[in-house]
Amino acid sequence: MEPVSKIEPVPATTATRRIRRLAGEYFKLTKPRVVSLIVFTAVVGMFLSTPSALPVLPLILGTLGIALAAGSAAAINQIFDARFDSIMTRTSFRPLPTGVLTTREALIFALILGVISMWILTLWVNTLTAVLTFISLIGYSIIYTVYLKHATPQNIVIGGAAGAAPPVLGWAAITGEVTSDALLLFLIIFLWTPPHFWALALYREKEYAKVGIPMLPVTHGRQYTQLQILLYTVLLVAVTIMPFATHMSGWLYLIGAMILNAGFLYYSIRLYRDYSDELARKTFRYSINYLALLFALLLVDHYRVYIHEALQSALY
Repeated sequence: MEPVSKIEPVPATTATRRIRRLAGEYFKLTKPRVVSLIVFTAVVGMFLSTPSALPVLPLILGTLGIALAAGSAAAINQIFDARFDSIMTRTSFRPLPTGVLTTREALIFALILGVISMWILTLWVNTLTAVLTFISLIGYSIIYTVYLKHATPQNIVIGGAAGAAPPVLGWAAITGEVTSDALLLFLIIFLWTPPHFWALALYREKEYAKVGIPMLPVTHGRQYTQLQILLYTVLLVAVTIMPFATHMSGWLYLIGAMILNAGFLYYSIRLYRDYSDELARKTFRYSINYLALLFALLLVDHYRVYIHEALQSALY
């Protein structure tokens, strides 16, 4: 008889590394950098919805539910886009193009996140937030990804409505309603999205053309896209003044917003007059910081009285 071979156990350290690597790949499916900005704007919407202290449970569970839904939508987006992602340099490292995860694994993961999100929001937050979050999830992962993205060069404008929803979701999570102030936050992100994404599309134009996605630079040319970026930035500047005009925010926000707007206009004008891929990259990066800082200003200005009183108490 031949001796029975022994199966060598996998060292614990190796198994741990594999688990961590696999968890990291699932985490990548949620587009964490994008989702972090989405969740931040949702949380700001929560704080802006009331002048008083926020109830802890809706704050925590609302944030968790919205974050899980955003992660689910991002994963579904990558499932439908896997064929295109494998061709484009920017997205070829994602878990599905690299083969680290299968479509079935990604789909199960996305569905689990989505179901848990709806369960949390429906049972522990409120029905309105759950419904609006579900509409946003479907809007981005299905309507935008499957249809709009491949049907029209205005895909990011129309589909941007789903990406602009988080502050409204946060607002609804705390108040159970959607007000004009919540819709103003929606409008800011809605107008921010085209110049933000078209700046990326400009220096990735060849990749979008290669996979047949009709982004604006591909269908209408670079110069037309540069003009649209400038025009949308002008509209954005006008709309970001409205929180001050409607007494939603004060002078602190206005001054900060004007500085941020000056920077965005500077990049947009330069991009229109003297294009370069490097300048488009800088514009894209600035736009991300712009939105995060703008919403941070809204939050700080909302609590400026409390901050002032706290500083006074600390000093005296």
